[in-house]
Amino acid sequence: MKPLRFLACLLLTSPLLMSSTASAQTLPTPPDAAQHPHVVTAPHGAQRQDPYYWLRDDERKNPAMLAYLNAENAYADAVLAPTKPLQDKLYDETVARIRQDDASVPFRERGFWYYARFETGKDYPIHARRKDGPGVDAASLLAANTVGEFHDEQVLLDVNALAAGKDYYNVGDYEVSPDNTTLAWAEDSNGRRQHVIRFRNLATGVDYPETISGVSGDLVWADDNRTLFYIENDPDTLLTVRVKKHVLGSDPKNDPVVHEEADDNYYLSIGRTRDERYIIIAMSSTLSSELRYAPAANPVQFSVFAPRARDVEYEADHFGGRWVIRTNADGATNFKLVTAADGATSRTDWQDWIGHRDDVLIEDFELFDGFTAIAERSGGLERVRLLRANGSEEFVRADEPAYSMGLATNSEPNTDWVRYSYTSMTTPGSVYELNVATGERRLLKRQPVLGDFNPDNYVTERLWATARDGTRVPVSLVYRKGFARDGKAALLLYGYGSYGASMDPGFSISTLSLLDRGMVYAIAHVRGGQELGRRWYEDGKLLKKVNTFTDFIDVRDFLVREGYAAPDRVAAHGGSAGGLLMGAVANMAPDKFRVILSQVPFVDVVTTMLDPSIPLTTNEYDEWGNPEDKTYYDYILGYSPYDNLRAQAYPAMFIGTGLWDSQVQYWEPAKYVARLRDVNTSAAPVVFRTNMDAGHGGKSGRFRRYREQAEMYAFLLEQLGVD
Repeated sequence: MKPLRFLACLLLTSPLLMSSTASAQTLPTPPDAAQHPHVVTAPHGAQRQDPYYWLRDDERKNPAMLAYLNAENAYADAVLAPTKPLQDKLYDETVARIRQDDASVPFRERGFWYYARFETGKDYPIHARRKDGPGVDAASLLAANTVGEFHDEQVLLDVNALAAGKDYYNVGDYEVSPDNTTLAWAEDSNGRRQHVIRFRNLATGVDYPETISGVSGDLVWADDNRTLFYIENDPDTLLTVRVKKHVLGSDPKNDPVVHEEADDNYYLSIGRTRDERYIIIAMSSTLSSELRYAPAANPVQFSVFAPRARDVEYEADHFGGRWVIRTNADGATNFKLVTAADGATSRTDWQDWIGHRDDVLIEDFELFDGFTAIAERSGGLERVRLLRANGSEEFVRADEPAYSMGLATNSEPNTDWVRYSYTSMTTPGSVYELNVATGERRLLKRQPVLGDFNPDNYVTERLWATARDGTRVPVSLVYRKGFARDGKAALLLYGYGSYGASMDPGFSISTLSLLDRGMVYAIAHVRGGQELGRRWYEDGKLLKKVNTFTDFIDVRDFLVREGYAAPDRVAAHGGSAGGLLMGAVANMAPDKFRVILSQVPFVDVVTTMLDPSIPLTTNEYDEWGNPEDKTYYDYILGYSPYDNLRAQAYPAMFIGTGLWDSQVQYWEPAKYVARLRDVNTSAAPVVFRTNMDAGHGGKSGRFRRYREQAEMYAFLLEQLGVD
């Protein structure tokens, strides 16, 4: 077989990949995908020409399509070849900061301490446990793992062994039966998030013969230690459609359906309540949710906790003989907490407990004996509120102006200690535990950063930029101490702004390589996230989506005006829905960005949202709008990056995707790049990299992703003129 590079170069002269004029004398000729007439018609009659529609192949087997992707990869290799020494340097810098034989903070559950650890030079974790006993706690186990004392350890899953010989491998979830004897795990071997469930006898280490394919990563055992609940995916749309149960030793083909979701706007998930009494089936869409529950001791009949209703979201947990529910019912836009007695079957059974506030978003809660921990958001920052049974309360303190804080793994409720995570753009990820009774705080673990890293060498700030409509947009940024705000620096601006996902400021071990070269790194907390509460999300979705894009541009302008960056040295970065943001700002303000990094970008919004057979489409009508409605069609068409490419000078771009991506299909960025090459009047390079064996999250393994990132960052630094 001839090498792919040879095949790709050969195909540049084929009828499907015609030659084009080089974008610059120093660059090779980029691929030029053939055009084939294709009309995309909406139900209301609107039509659009899509000459690159042929690049879509649901089976990923079309030779012409694969030839184009390989040709683009060969072109990327050629364009990026001069940066190879810098790529290697960036990779080496990042990996040198990582403690390779690291381990997570252990947590106790049913008489065992569970954790994951890594071995030097290996890409994947080892999931293990140790028995509880006198003198055994998280600190002692962390110390033992640090010095390599594993004599009393039981390995549950050595993911390195499971991944051997595979281009991609990931364990979606693993669960141990209540009697601690049987392990079930869900594995994904191509990145498409279609898992296979396997079982292992933990006493003998022997795997059971049966496997269950085509499922999500959610697993829940019943109290009999032989019955496992799981969720079956639709093989085409990948939607979670059926909850089924399997009895160990039986044929999975005969597994009965416990619940089938008829509405394809809803996702399914399963779990157990805090007190382990109930198994829960949760159904959620963008705007509403529903919960069903059954006794874990006899999970035969699942009862509806409260019927679903439009614009009413809720999630519930059970502990101390009552239900506690987080909900936006009755106009609680930022959510409130309510309670209900056992046997509750409707919202009329709910009683208010922690009321709604316009300035505080309740994001999560955890129930303990004697107190409740509430994860909140106020003023764009996270905090943890501790509410005692006697009504007194306090907040967990933070020591920096911009940070990220949240509840960590709190596996057992009968304790005075609450664990929480803390990080900032200068503080590596940390796990603390706080004694609610005494106030004692202990640092259990801080992400080790090897080498000469000193957090005092870096400065983080929290700023507020004014958007064009007068809205104040929060900005988090970090730079190396000694930075001069003289308007000469290079800056990388990151953004997301969708689904109400908040992009909180956290530590990045690879970003240090940018900061140490004099760059500024910033996060624009644009509308569409939830940093400033639910309204912040509502003002960046549906018919207000453009606010997300203009906020990002306005933050860029603010940072330039304030001297944090030179106007011609600003880069932008986003992925997935953040890739939509990148495509939109590239069309709207191409002259304001020197380079754009776009990973797995959602750029063909109209065509995708018109096709319910594509995974995730139907679940997202309430996020983007359904273009079968002409009002939404026209609005989405006005910003969809693929549809708004036009003859103008675009910045340098690095665009990445995965062939097996189930969330943003590879053909979206492939079509986008093909059309961009037709209209772009700039000489700046456009690099399109497809991982042929990866999905939405890129390649598996903790080191391989840094190799990919080093390639992208080397491109970035070269374009910005950073040494």
